Amino acid sequence: MQIFRPLQIRSVAFLWSGLTLSAIGDQLYAVALSWVAVELLGANAGYVSALQSLTLLVAALGIGRLSDGWESRASMIGADLARAASLALLVGLWLVAGGPSVWTLTIAVVILAAGKAVFLPALQTMLPALVEPRELLPAANGLFDATDRSARLIGPGLVAIVAGSVPVVHFFTIDAISFIGSATALLLIAGARLERQVKRIVEPRRIWQSIARGWTAAARHPLLGYVLATTGLNNGAWYAVFYLGLPLMISDLSARSSTGGGLGTYGLIISCYGCTNLASTIVFGSRPMPVRPQRQMFFGNCIVGVGIILIALTCLLPPNFIVPALAAAAAFGAIGGPMKNIPVAVLRQTRIAQADRPSAMRAYMVMNSAGLLLAMTLASMVIAVIGVVGLVVTGGLVMILIGALGLVRHWSWIELRFRLS
Repeated sequence: MQIFRPLQIRSVAFLWSGLTLSAIGDQLYAVALSWVAVELLGANAGYVSALQSLTLLVAALGIGRLSDGWESRASMIGADLARAASLALLVGLWLVAGGPSVWTLTIAVVILAAGKAVFLPALQTMLPALVEPRELLPAANGLFDATDRSARLIGPGLVAIVAGSVPVVHFFTIDAISFIGSATALLLIAGARLERQVKRIVEPRRIWQSIARGWTAAARHPLLGYVLATTGLNNGAWYAVFYLGLPLMISDLSARSSTGGGLGTYGLIISCYGCTNLASTIVFGSRPMPVRPQRQMFFGNCIVGVGIILIALTCLLPPNFIVPALAAAAAFGAIGGPMKNIPVAVLRQTRIAQADRPSAMRAYMVMNSAGLLLAMTLASMVIAVIGVVGLVVTGGLVMILIGALGLVRHWSWIELRFRLS
């Protein structure tokens, strides 16, 4: 299949294998963190995610910008090792104290978010340099998008299988090991060849100049400009649903019924989301880039929103049917993600000049982080007013409206002479 052809390139294969390890560990971490935060803080668990978003925002503006002067592979290895060390500290303190605490979770959340702010822009610079011929770039983006989505199947699936026999703390241990594996794979990439291909990029000295540069570069393209403007709201709504609303719904089900609930059920539903997410990635990553990518992109956004609405409607069912209905609704909504994300990644890597890509990626990260920060800060207040189900419905409606507005605004726009250059 076309999507797997980039693995014939040795450096891409090493990069992909390392990211696969760390992505699976990250999904274990995300599911376990959300569940532990809900157990410790209830509806206020949204503030943990808000802190994560705030850290990512600050780090993207500061540390991430400075790291653009470093070699991409070195930045990624350093980020992996720092994240592994922070998780090892969390596990050690947890075992000594006999349980988790808010402040130990805070340390891990801050360091992992800062590492992500360094890692992602470096990856965006590194991947296009490794892919030859350029016609393989859509497949490469589909492949790497599939990495996260397959991890969303495998990681939570493991949680669902072993939640009853493996202590929650060791999901964080596995994540630490996965970061070490990722760093090892990155060390095997041919550094000299990479240095010849990736030119050193000089960023503006002032933080806001860097963000403005990235925003301007993206805004020149109609679709990328719209995606950038709406990405914070879009991702904030999605995150509030799947990492606060959904675990709270499952926790409530566990408290009032013996038919389902608990960390294993949460992992199962996220794994079902990952299953169709991965299948959709393979399908759309194997297809050529359409000349009207916006129709695929924004229909995909609407599908995710409809799936979220269906998640909320499961509360109307008898308890025995809620868990399978949640799994089915999540699996349906997951189809839409790759429909949007793969074209966006290809456009960002081919319609933005190489020198502007780190700034553009940072602008996306800043908007995402700001949206997540706003969503998770307000989530607890929204729940207090309209309840958990109301929060989920609101998240779905936001995603549908963003997709529908994108279709109305850009329906007839066409990408003339699309070339991977």
